[in-house]
Amino acid sequence: MRLLNHLPDTLDAWARRAVGAFDTVRDVSAPTPGSSRVWELTRPDRTTRFIIKIARDPARYRAETFAYRQAVPAVPSGGAPLLLDCGAEHLALLLTALPGRPLRELRLPTVEEREAYRQAGALLARFHTAAEPTPARRAEARDELDGAPHRLERHLHMCGDRVTARERALVRGLVADLPHIGPLPLAFVHGDVQPGNLMWSAAGNAAWIDFERARFAPAVQDFVRLAAGPWADRPALRAAFLAGYGRRPGPTERHALRCLAALDAIGSLMWGPQHGDDEVTARGRRTLDRLVEGEFA
Repeated sequence: MRLLNHLPDTLDAWARRAVGAFDTVRDVSAPTPGSSRVWELTRPDRTTRFIIKIARDPARYRAETFAYRQAVPAVPSGGAPLLLDCGAEHLALLLTALPGRPLRELRLPTVEEREAYRQAGALLARFHTAAEPTPARRAEARDELDGAPHRLERHLHMCGDRVTARERALVRGLVADLPHIGPLPLAFVHGDVQPGNLMWSAAGNAAWIDFERARFAPAVQDFVRLAAGPWADRPALRAAFLAGYGRRPGPTERHALRCLAALDAIGSLMWGPQHGDDEVTARGRRTLDRLVEGEFA
């Protein structure tokens, strides 16, 4: 993705009407092909910053604007960006900028890292209960689980020989359980809970960003990428996060977590090589290996 340290004219005019003068524009988009376009704007005082994000498609724009309007206000101040304005014609969101850096970019002392995860869990708990699902939204969440086996087959086909026959049998068995699994606590989930979307400031405050995958789904959906990543070798981080969250997943949720992790692993092994993302590919392979060995919990 080519960096553009200036805004297109229509966006520039829109942003200036909303927040006034700014004199520095920095493209901070992720390098992954197809990612959202993101710019950081800085006012002449050099301390006030804003973020403009252009959603990848209308569905993600609608999801993120809903999240900022309905769920983010329930999060404690500083725990997420604030929506200042949005423009459907550009799929654009104008947000406050948060202090700090994504946790994935930091190497924190052990105690401080645990505190970051504790705060992250507490913030997510507030987010999960911030919006009440309508009957239609409940049906969408149910349809997502019901459609999981079909999505798995599509992804397995695209994975080719990256997934063995034994692995295919395992993930098919797990994902087949999702349409029939017992009642799961429903929540308004973030949809991409992982260290790249968790900000940590020098003042010791956590915040979540990037709500383009937010939707109503089983609450445990938001634990999948943590369980596949930092929790795998760091049970203390899992304990800290769940202490902040306020409860531990029950037996049905723990089984659902394994099933959802199987789906995520195959999706990662399909998407990562397609987009040259070695990190996503490695996460999918590691999760699948852990599932085969019975080590995923």
